[in-house]
Amino acid sequence: MDLDLVFLGTSASMPTAQRAPAALLVRRGGERLLFDCAEGTQRQLQRSSVGLPDLEEIFLTHFHADHVLGLPGMLKTFALRGRDELPLTVYGPQGLTKLFGALRPFLGRLPYRVTLVELAPGEELERGEYRIETFGLDHGVSAVGYALVERDRPGRFDVAAADALGVPPGRERGILQGGEPITLADGSVVTPDEVLGPARRGRKLVLAGDTAPSPRVVQAAHEADVLVHEATFAADEGDRARETLHSTAADAAEVARLASVRLLALTHVSTRYFGSELAEEARAVFPETVVPRDFDTVEIPFPERGGPTLVKAGARPVSSSGNGPDGASRGRG
Repeated sequence: MDLDLVFLGTSASMPTAQRAPAALLVRRGGERLLFDCAEGTQRQLQRSSVGLPDLEEIFLTHFHADHVLGLPGMLKTFALRGRDELPLTVYGPQGLTKLFGALRPFLGRLPYRVTLVELAPGEELERGEYRIETFGLDHGVSAVGYALVERDRPGRFDVAAADALGVPPGRERGILQGGEPITLADGSVVTPDEVLGPARRGRKLVLAGDTAPSPRVVQAAHEADVLVHEATFAADEGDRARETLHSTAADAAEVARLASVRLLALTHVSTRYFGSELAEEARAVFPETVVPRDFDTVEIPFPERGGPTLVKAGARPVSSSGNGPDGASRGRG
């Protein structure tokens, strides 16, 4: 099951020619989950190799303009291109219903159903093979971060052990692989632990929206494969970061270090800085840090297959760049 991140907007509140404001797409198998929807998000999707999918779920971290201004346009575009039966669910912290009340004059009547779900820190959305956990942020407004946490997978099937126990090839082995015991023709019972190795852990992806460095983020990100954390400021603006309840690159790196994550991806980059400046500051604290640009991706394989990897321009169409998805370079950013 493929899992990756598409960075659609990596700027702080003001866009630049190279960076759009906050938007991040999570792709897991055939699922497409959008986190935040700043101004121009639908165009960023259309410019990317992803295209503009008929999203079924959008998750908002908070309601500052640089995280939600793209919603009205995207929802109207869905309507204009004939969406009528496929419903859309929008999740966000307390105040989501009030936000949509304010947007109603701009949206008018949509031909498809939009369901609003307000989430408090500590709530979970069960998805079968994974769950989405919410956690509180320190940003001075109603805000939540999100953690996508996969369930552990069964251990590897030991063919030799199954042969020795007389388990015939076929359906019986599939039942054991699925975690259920079987009864053989001679009446003996074989349990999964006799033929399966240790459980293999799932992946964990943590998306912290705008926030000051917080113990709640450290706890939520414990041993995550990837932590996406804002770095609006560098250390030279530490006082400003504290005043506005944002983080410096070093702050985010310390959160990643304390949480023992595998990879830190810094975003929400202010126009004051180049990504390389923030990367240098953060890597002094936590070496496994990248600063993605718009249309970069981060691939997250299962842990036994290696660590997460930044793919530069991984979602940029080949026609827009000679360094598109078919020839993407890989690196630490």
